[in-house]
Amino acid sequence: MSKLILTVDDSASMRMLLKTSLTAQGFSIESANDGVHGLARMHEVQPDLLITDINMPEMDGFELIEAVRALPQFRGTPILVLSTEFSDEKKARARSAGATGWITKPFEAAKLGAAIRRVCP
Repeated sequence: MSKLILTVDDSASMRMLLKTSLTAQGFSIESANDGVHGLARMHEVQPDLLITDINMPEMDGFELIEAVRALPQFRGTPILVLSTEFSDEKKARARSAGATGWITKPFEAAKLGAAIRRVCP
């Protein structure tokens, strides 16, 4: 059975790129356009993995990760951050919020797929 991944990014082109790239690797993809929408979608689709951007309106990626980790049913759900940011400070903040891993944009499809399979076997 294919893994269901929720991608949260305020860029429509990035959501489409993720969907195209990950669907081609056999994953099922749902998406949301910001953290508030992403949190609602977590409840609706119960994904195997969450991939989130950091810089978004309404609720940023850090707030989304913290909100997801506060829910008992998602405490064990892997969360990958996909962002143009790559400072150690941002990565440390994401880890302390509960992120499982970090991938820098632009991403390579094969590397992203490998990272997903590593955290969500």
